[in-house]
Amino acid sequence: MEKKKKKKRGKTRDSTQYMQRRDYDSYHFSPKELTRYLCMGIALCAGIDYLFYQIPWLMVFCLPACIGILKWENKECIRRRRKKVNEQFRDALNALNVAIQAGYSVENAVIACVRDLEKLYPPDADILEEFRFIENQLYLSVPVEELFLDLGRRTGIEDIRNFGAVFQTAKRTGGDMSAVIQKVSRMLGDKIDVQKEIQAVIAAKKYEQTIMSLMPAGIILYLRLASPGFLDVLYGNAFGILAMSACLAVYGLSWWMGHRIIDLQV
Repeated sequence: MEKKKKKKRGKTRDSTQYMQRRDYDSYHFSPKELTRYLCMGIALCAGIDYLFYQIPWLMVFCLPACIGILKWENKECIRRRRKKVNEQFRDALNALNVAIQAGYSVENAVIACVRDLEKLYPPDADILEEFRFIENQLYLSVPVEELFLDLGRRTGIEDIRNFGAVFQTAKRTGGDMSAVIQKVSRMLGDKIDVQKEIQAVIAAKKYEQTIMSLMPAGIILYLRLASPGFLDVLYGNAFGILAMSACLAVYGLSWWMGHRIIDLQV
């Protein structure tokens, strides 16, 4: 039995060389995502040119805006990824707490936690890969508290960083690990629940903000379709370009401010 167990551990050690720490400060688009966001950028540039300028060659200068859209979406993907990892970490703490209460040591509880997470999440889930990495590093005699501190640093998530610091203190001072994990898990769960309640409350306001953001463009589009010559004075001359550029700047600033107001963080 012992020989079989050693063989299993040796296999895990060999597999660690293929595992790498994940980088949460960057996000790489898949070909499908890249195509979708580029099409969105081109469509946005074409829409701006049609509504505000009516100058076909101006598209050449608008196309670099696609890079800005890609950067914006990249930041949003990073934010959504960290939010998902934070929610998944709560499930991991619950599984870890159950294992410790069952009598496992912290190290063995992490291994048991991996098995539970495999039942909850797909194989490529970030939290599952992170705990698999922690499991493999434990076989290399890396202290578990250092692994949780490293996870908090790499993810940049405040809750995980705080857990790592508290966990390190409790581990080195011989504190009640079950009580620590249970308390942190409850606090994290309460925080996530509050965030979800806030999102539910402001969901209607987000919808209203989206409609209000589309209204100016919708009005211009309506005037161009219903009264084709009504806005001709604003196209094809220096005054019209300056006026429409000012309107576009105010429009963009209003959209950005509205987005920041409804983007509440707990």
